[in-house]
Amino acid sequence: MNYDGYRFIRAERQGRALILTLHNPPMNTVQMELHNELSRIFLDVQVDHEADVVVLTGAGNVFSAGGDIPNMQRRIDDPELFNRKNVEMKRIVFGLIELEKPIVCRVNGDCMGLGATLALFCDIIVAVDTARIGDPHVKMGYVAGDGGAIIWPQLIGFARAKEYLLLGDSLSTVKAAEIGLINYAVPADQLDARVDGIVERLANGASKAIRWTKTCMNIQLRQIAHTMLDASLAYEALTNIGSDHQEAVNAFKEKRKPRFVGR
Repeated sequence: MNYDGYRFIRAERQGRALILTLHNPPMNTVQMELHNELSRIFLDVQVDHEADVVVLTGAGNVFSAGGDIPNMQRRIDDPELFNRKNVEMKRIVFGLIELEKPIVCRVNGDCMGLGATLALFCDIIVAVDTARIGDPHVKMGYVAGDGGAIIWPQLIGFARAKEYLLLGDSLSTVKAAEIGLINYAVPADQLDARVDGIVERLANGASKAIRWTKTCMNIQLRQIAHTMLDASLAYEALTNIGSDHQEAVNAFKEKRKPRFVGR
């Protein structure tokens, strides 16, 4: 499998491990091109017979800041672009869930919005302990429709998930590990060793047993996603054309707090 056609995802092989790096510095925001590539990459990895384990990480000092503000304005101006985004978003979510190969997420820095969704749908998540993770969709006047409303409750329960998603607050990766949102938060100088140790064990394990154990565990998650994702993306599309979202985009550009009116 050749990944040279991807511009914003860098692929590197380390033995039977495939390292995928989100590469849109400095914040690795998911603009339209990266979003499209994410909708295809996991389908390609599924049929990559040279890889048994996947590592997903970000370039530089940030995993991903999530959505791209200029893209948000373009989708407000042309809602059809949002509809196209939703088709890709379903491919991203199900690409992650249905990929049989285990995915270790190396969270090398802040992990927000869609970035958090990507990380949390991975199988084992190891983060640097100085990073933050959160899903601030509501702070942008958006429904947390691109997978956050699905995966957060599965990991930390409804009470905590509702607190973080309805308020849009972030939390430290140390706190995230304490409550079970991620697996580990480690000092920066230990991040690679911890990830490499997990990857080595997975790569040297019984690959079919590992893959199909993941597949079995993800059956329920796949069912939940099929039940919820269309509706959550449709609600997010409604907020895309609401005045509160436009206000949030304007406020971000003008470096001020948004003044929401509930529309």
